[in-house]
Amino acid sequence: MPMNELIETIVEAPEFAPGHVWLAGSGPGHPRYLTLEVADALQRADVIVHDALVSDAVLALAKTRDMIFVGKRGGKPSVAQDDITARLIELARTGKRVLRLKGGDPFIFGRGGEEAEALVKADIPFRILPGMTSALAALACANIPATMRGISRSITLATGHAAGTPGDLDWKALAKTGEPIVVYMGVSTIGTIARLLMEGGLAGDTPVAVLMAATTPLERSMTATLATVEAEVQRQDFQAPALIVIGRIVDMQAVLTGPAS
Repeated sequence: MPMNELIETIVEAPEFAPGHVWLAGSGPGHPRYLTLEVADALQRADVIVHDALVSDAVLALAKTRDMIFVGKRGGKPSVAQDDITARLIELARTGKRVLRLKGGDPFIFGRGGEEAEALVKADIPFRILPGMTSALAALACANIPATMRGISRSITLATGHAAGTPGDLDWKALAKTGEPIVVYMGVSTIGTIARLLMEGGLAGDTPVAVLMAATTPLERSMTATLATVEAEVQRQDFQAPALIVIGRIVDMQAVLTGPAS
């Protein structure tokens, strides 16, 4: 049975009607991590509005060739969020089936909530199609358990792009929890993050992993400590997109990466 027919027999999704917008997560990068529902939506959409973190391999599965790139990258020219939401509304009002495709999950640092709110205000019907969030997928692929009895009781997902600014997170307070932290968008600010966490009480020898472009052909990873991670990121030229994992769960990578891995 062809894959598209197999997906249709498994996925009993509502009709993707003209004038509707589906906000979908494409997972961490490789198409094998797509949900069946998102794979099905790729076959139904008239137009796909996608972010920079949606891989070419995922886009290649789409039936339509009508694709609009609206990706954002820190420090580089990008499309304003208001312009993106306006474009979604405009396309829907022309009767298009609009697939808004994001990396990871649309509600985990994907601004999916903002876009959904704008669609509600514009009276545009929409659905949310969850995706495998990049943090948890990347950790699993790197043999780092997000939670581990005796090591972690919780995990924090944090954004690092605003580290050191007035509107930033209270990293010192996070340090006091002693629980693992997974930082999105923190490669360029990891020095500030590490300093604040150490000022908050985390030891300089706290293990850190940096997972770059997980599940894609550009995937790289490294381990360091809170005291050395900034220098190692620079020395090894790690670039975005990358996730930074801070805490003792990182030590489990060496335990779980054996001959069968």
